[in-house]
Amino acid sequence: MNKKALLAVMIALLIPLVSYFIVKGKSEKAIHMPRHYLPDSIISKTQQGKKVSDTIWHQVSDITLTNQEGKQVNWDSLRGKIVILDFFFTRCPTICPSMTKNMKRLAESIHNGKRVGDKTNKLVHFLSISIDPERDSVERLKYWANRFQVNPDQWWLLTGDRKKIYDFALNDIKLGLIDGEGVDTNFVHSDKFVLIDSSRRVRGYYSGLDSADLAELSRDLVMLTMEKDPKRKSFFAGKLEIMAVAFLCALLGVFLLLYFLNKKKN
Repeated sequence: MNKKALLAVMIALLIPLVSYFIVKGKSEKAIHMPRHYLPDSIISKTQQGKKVSDTIWHQVSDITLTNQEGKQVNWDSLRGKIVILDFFFTRCPTICPSMTKNMKRLAESIHNGKRVGDKTNKLVHFLSISIDPERDSVERLKYWANRFQVNPDQWWLLTGDRKKIYDFALNDIKLGLIDGEGVDTNFVHSDKFVLIDSSRRVRGYYSGLDSADLAELSRDLVMLTMEKDPKRKSFFAGKLEIMAVAFLCALLGVFLLLYFLNKKKN
């Protein structure tokens, strides 16, 4: 094997490796995951002689409520799922019907990719929590669900203890509510749809009445379904670069051995 042939082999080996790092770098820059909200604390630590900060993001508290099917559910019932949440009440004279219609369109736009059969996306779940739980009984929620043809496998309308619901909205979701005390026009709640990841951390707030916000929510939701669970690391996590270099060195070693053997024969 002459020098030109050896050089050609080395270039042929280097091109895939360099291409891998270029594509990897560009891919990481191109992907913008939805940001985190609601930091709890910031921890400073030293890694490899450098001081780094790590933000601990707020994890929404568990809450047990009753859905339109009369079943008690909590956050454990949604383990591993991405959640889109809003607040409403069935006697709402203003924005609730429009929000529910937009939530329904969003729910119907999300499926698991199957062309036939059950197309329900098992990774995403919708929650609409009543801020008028005293009057929004299971029967009333069932009426609302039938009115808008809500799929209970994908979307729960929820009622329960008033204090728990208001504490949850104010302290965990950080959205304000005002109890109308039975007067329909006196209830006040946000029009926001809240995006919550599978680790129960808030990743976005979007107006449920704004088409641009809803389009952004759809894009962020797709990105979030691609996000890796930080608690579940792949066997190859952090090892691909080392494996690539080791593979290159092994191939170079083989070709160098062949080169010297060929030279010795000559």
